[in-house]
Amino acid sequence: MSSDEGTHESRSINESEDDQIVKLEDIPTIRKLYEDSVLAAPPQDRIRYKPNDSLLDRISLYQGDITQLKVDAIVNAANKSLLGGGGVDGAIHRAAGPHLLDECRTLNGCNTGESKITRGYNLPARHVIHTVGPVYSPPEVEEKARQLASCYRTSLEVAVENEIRHIAFPSISTGVYGYPIEDATHIALGTVRQFIESERASKLERSIFVVWSDKDREVYERLIPEYFPPVETEPQSKESRSEKASEAASAT
Repeated sequence: MSSDEGTHESRSINESEDDQIVKLEDIPTIRKLYEDSVLAAPPQDRIRYKPNDSLLDRISLYQGDITQLKVDAIVNAANKSLLGGGGVDGAIHRAAGPHLLDECRTLNGCNTGESKITRGYNLPARHVIHTVGPVYSPPEVEEKARQLASCYRTSLEVAVENEIRHIAFPSISTGVYGYPIEDATHIALGTVRQFIESERASKLERSIFVVWSDKDREVYERLIPEYFPPVETEPQSKESRSEKASEAASAT
């Protein structure tokens, strides 16, 4: 099982005390992860997007309980009814309290690939963005990929429409819905990369990928550099260093 629909129920993750609430400043950006050598630059032939230094401060990877994040919005991997379920869906509803379900009843469900927003109630997060991921089916892999990408894109669109500055995603559809974690991570990273480079996302300060298991974390750590590569500085040649030294000496 992966980190969204299938692992939370057995962990009692909602029993954490308030001092375990995680603030935005405690969630490392990928710039920090590169500096700490948690992430490493990929080979040139694996880089899918050009380096963009400003994006390194707008993306985070966090391993832990999404219900403890004190951010503007967390994303719930919900079912079509929006009335709660297992995994992260159930964990979010338990942590938010009964008023979340009351508000969800007014939304009349949600189609696969679409997203709707509610308040966060007892959660540290101000809002919950509910999105319905696809149930994986190999004969329909292209359609399922389109639907999964739509989950991330519509969640981001809802976030921007509601002036949300930071949003945290679970690994949508990779639990009981059966989406392979590797394929799902490629879709998540690619969709978020495309969106946050658009002008409409200029006020979206942080997008956080939240994983529960070590396995999922390792996949994200391996693939993030392909979509958000670091800006490598070229080492100076001896001739270049000598020229700069001469220029400095002449200026004194």
